[in-house]
Amino acid sequence: MKKILVTGANGFLGQHLVYLLLQKGYTVIAVARGVSRLPFTGEEAFIYYDADITNDLVVQEIFEKEKPHTIVHAAAMTQADDCQLHQEACEAVNVRATAQLVLSAEAYSRHFIYISTDFVFDGVKGDYSEDDALNPVSWYGFTKVQAESIVETSEIPFAIVRTCLVYGNALTGTRNNIISWVKESLTAGKTIKVVSDQYRTPTHVEDLAIGIFLVIEKGATGIYHIAGKDKLTPYDMALQTAALCKLDSGLIEKVEASSFSQPAVRPPKTGFNISKARKDLGYEPVRFADGLRKTILGF
Repeated sequence: MKKILVTGANGFLGQHLVYLLLQKGYTVIAVARGVSRLPFTGEEAFIYYDADITNDLVVQEIFEKEKPHTIVHAAAMTQADDCQLHQEACEAVNVRATAQLVLSAEAYSRHFIYISTDFVFDGVKGDYSEDDALNPVSWYGFTKVQAESIVETSEIPFAIVRTCLVYGNALTGTRNNIISWVKESLTAGKTIKVVSDQYRTPTHVEDLAIGIFLVIEKGATGIYHIAGKDKLTPYDMALQTAALCKLDSGLIEKVEASSFSQPAVRPPKTGFNISKARKDLGYEPVRFADGLRKTILGF
């Protein structure tokens, strides 16, 4: 069975992807910073490296030792405001580390899968397809465009998987996403302000992991949009979360994005057309209501 190397393995997506790949019988080389937060230490097919992917020598040594068939590069600095405020650190992780991983993959591997974002678009049009023009409005989006370009000019068969507003349950110890934030805030009786003029196609984390798995299984190359099927605002998502949890929706204040003073600009209207992924990969996501129920109620 192929060896799959996953960067960002301690993260929200990384944990779910490693779990799925182990279930499917792959050997997984998990790479992340710090101690492993993955609950798979007893499994023979699971190998973990505490590694800084911005350290070229460390990356080379891992590739030379493990010679993975496929790379899923999910590690990134993803908080748009942090990226805007710490541009050099963001570029080191999102751009330079990607370049080194591509170089190592060209020497030792057969397939490189890069995880990207809807923030590569300006958010004017919405419902983006894979061949729409890129025009990021934040430093985070700009670094992801740069990294995509590096991957596209590489000498290894590649796939770029773009996704949008990922939600769901963390397996262990990863940061909040919008659903958990809304639930925890309302449970504590806190009033929250939620944006009503930004549109996304929210993606359940397990659907995203399945989409990446399908790319691996089919050896697919090119760009794929892997996202949910429903176009919603964060405010819509918050109201549905409150209703399912039987919490007070009166604590949710409907606001426009302009009411926030944030370092990074957000694209107002993204959301993905997923018809290519449906046709080429057989990808079919759950509806948001079903993903929300799975997140909150576990089924």
